[in-house]
Amino acid sequence: MAVFLSSFVNRIDKKGRVSVPASFRSALGGDATGIVVFRSLQHDALDGCSIAHLELLSASLEKQDLPSDLFELIETTIFGGSVQVPFDGEGRVMLPQHLMAAVGIGEDVAFVGRRKTFQLWNPQKFAAHEAAARDGARARDISLSKIIAAASAHIDGGKP
Repeated sequence: MAVFLSSFVNRIDKKGRVSVPASFRSALGGDATGIVVFRSLQHDALDGCSIAHLELLSASLEKQDLPSDLFELIETTIFGGSVQVPFDGEGRVMLPQHLMAAVGIGEDVAFVGRRKTFQLWNPQKFAAHEAAARDGARARDISLSKIIAAASAHIDGGKP
């Protein structure tokens, strides 16, 4: 499965259109007709994904025995707050004004890959968030080699 990688800052044109990065369009798959966006539950940003990813989330929710209040929160905030945004012929979308205003996106938007989803940020807010995340990663001594070693140990039954 393709993943969303990297970060890009793109300008929103006078008509309100913004180009979705080509690598993100590729990760969505050749049959994708657009993206789905909704307000992040954790950050002052928009979350973005394919409709297929939301369908997977929906199927996953059906398989869990969640308390009704949690189920209600997820349905209201994610599914109720989602907007399908179609691509134009050049791979651009028009982000909903109410969502842009809610997270402070103005003339530019930062597209940020997050493996199976991506986020859309006000570039200045994202710069601050990224700096804090890097500080947090350093403080927790996170490294790729440690992540891989821990996963390998888990697969091998706890053996290093």
